[in-house]
Amino acid sequence: MPSLLVCGLTNLEMTVRVEGFPIGYFPVRYVGNGVRATCSGVGFNVSRALHILGNDVRFLSILGDDPAGRICREEIRAAGIDDADITSCEGGTAHSAILVDAEGRRQINLDLRKMQEQVFPVDRFAAAAREAEIAILCNINFSRPLLFEAKKLGKMIAADLHALGSLDDEYNRDWLETADILFMSHEGLPCPPEVFAAELLGRFPARFLVIGLGSGGALLAERGRPPKQVPAVTPRPVVNTIGAGDALFSAFLDGWLRYGDAAGALARAVYYAGWKIGENGGAAGLMTAAELDSRFTLR
Repeated sequence: MPSLLVCGLTNLEMTVRVEGFPIGYFPVRYVGNGVRATCSGVGFNVSRALHILGNDVRFLSILGDDPAGRICREEIRAAGIDDADITSCEGGTAHSAILVDAEGRRQINLDLRKMQEQVFPVDRFAAAAREAEIAILCNINFSRPLLFEAKKLGKMIAADLHALGSLDDEYNRDWLETADILFMSHEGLPCPPEVFAAELLGRFPARFLVIGLGSGGALLAERGRPPKQVPAVTPRPVVNTIGAGDALFSAFLDGWLRYGDAAGALARAVYYAGWKIGENGGAAGLMTAAELDSRFTLR
């Protein structure tokens, strides 16, 4: 399988079960099996999914030299991912606290500590990226300088921008101007997704754009072809929707690299994400490629 490089955030994630939103005040609440802490973050979630799908993954990230960072390193190694390219920093490991209701809806509270002030060493990235077919560079500040190095090296770049409300978004401009494959959510779009997709491809160089539509599935905009919407599927009951976008992104890249068909890769990825949200945790509920293909072809 191809060698893939991922650079992105790793954080300690805590999920808490709630009855519903909005949340009323209570001084103490007992929830059996309702509180869970684990390693997560977009970079780790994508790396773990791609690794489980059978890809050769090189993971670059930054962790604090603190108990949370040590827990994350242990989980990264336990997942079969080398932590040799994860650097340490002062300021502590990023944390997230996610409230999840019975329908799987979630509210994410993210404390990045000083992660947005960090820089990943460009020379270490260049050495790691030499054999990579795709550089997956998440939209965290320490990945930003690596976009331009990846372009110099002639690497294909993929990124998930998550929420994007405008094509003039200054924070995400560098990713918009350099990425070959872009993902994002429909949440916050100023116009219908297909209109936004056409405007983005008309202005920026991406070859593929996928917009996640939540319960509506996902929209594929491929340069030179009409947009295609893939409906959502939920092969098992929804437990927690956190990490669904990361799973969709990962499985699309895996499927496109395997089969070369973007539309087919997205349909396969939608199924993968639908299966993933049947478990709790951003990096949980992931299938191997063999498991995915056997289930997907039978549906």
